[in-house]
Amino acid sequence: MHVEEVGGGPGDAVHSSWLELSASHLRHNVEAFRALESSGPTPRVLGAVLKGNAYGHGLAQVLPLVHAGVDVLYFIAPRDALTVRAHEAAHGLPARQVVVLGAVSPEEAVVLAREGIDVVVADRSWADAVPGLRAAKLPRPLRVHVHLDTGLGREGFTADQLPMETQFLADAPDVFETVGVLSHFANTEDVTEQGYALAQLDAFETGLAHLTAQLKPAKPLQRHIAASAAALVLPRARYEAARVGISLYGLWPSPETRLSARLVLGELPVLKPVLSWRCKSQVVKWLPAGSYVGYGCTYRCPEPTRLAVLPVGYYDGYPRLASGKAHVLVNGRRCAVLGRVMMNHLMVDVTRAVSDERPLTATLLGRDGEESVSAESLSGWAQTIHYELLTRLGSHLRRVVVE
Repeated sequence: MHVEEVGGGPGDAVHSSWLELSASHLRHNVEAFRALESSGPTPRVLGAVLKGNAYGHGLAQVLPLVHAGVDVLYFIAPRDALTVRAHEAAHGLPARQVVVLGAVSPEEAVVLAREGIDVVVADRSWADAVPGLRAAKLPRPLRVHVHLDTGLGREGFTADQLPMETQFLADAPDVFETVGVLSHFANTEDVTEQGYALAQLDAFETGLAHLTAQLKPAKPLQRHIAASAAALVLPRARYEAARVGISLYGLWPSPETRLSARLVLGELPVLKPVLSWRCKSQVVKWLPAGSYVGYGCTYRCPEPTRLAVLPVGYYDGYPRLASGKAHVLVNGRRCAVLGRVMMNHLMVDVTRAVSDERPLTATLLGRDGEESVSAESLSGWAQTIHYELLTRLGSHLRRVVVE
């Protein structure tokens, strides 16, 4: 059943490619993690990571679907975080906790503080921003989460930098209200043995003890380190909040995570992919045996072939490295992608999927009948990961919310 279209729908043009987002699947995945997070002795909050245009699904489409179901919304870019407050104001909704995980300029920090949006302090450059933030006469201190580098080697204060380089937070309580502490795991998805992750948890808790002694917060700091994989396979890492990204959209972080989750949880939670990608044909025609297909003449038809030309290509995010390996679905049948993936076109063998040359609709990602093409499959053909595949889906593609 069609529920809502944002940015157009599949019927707007004769030749089109569009993404369908299942609202019911997204709700199901939120509830699966809600049940997981409520299984322990203490209540936890559930966070949704909406970075990367909601992992390629479309921030404008996903935000209204998850706002009521989660407790925290995580972003990289400040401008994206501000869309939450605009959405809440437009619809009369209560304000959710919003955290910007990425870099924030002093000017952006002023805006975020006024909107009650949390930021992450990951280095001492924030000390230089104190005079400007103080001069801005903020209505409330800027809510901050201190980032600890426990072994990823990216942002954050290392153990050697604590507590000297975080003293400015204690010295400016009128500017900063420290409400949380976070870190990122380096190697939870690619392994089934979590020794490195457990060492990171030890470092995290040591750093937390230093910060608590130094800052003496009015209430315990909100701790968050678990993304999708750790939320599934490392119960110790769940703490007060989980930051669920890829699995919110119905995808397992990796085969290793799925295997580990079966061992840890006993029964695997069901994750339902939210996104499908479909495309109407531009041309359906016969080619005689011996015909070449596409640039470079890399494919030659061994027999008369009914060919569908689809107006979608690597400009839209369909990976060129999948050339000659991928297939799409037409009428529930697998149809091979022939020749090279082009900037704006795919050619597909539909000889056994249709009986005439009438226009057709192909499924590039998702289910058609009993068959499906998963993001993991397409990314495997393209020698990459499903994270990259999804986040590279063109922002120009129409995203249609369906029930």
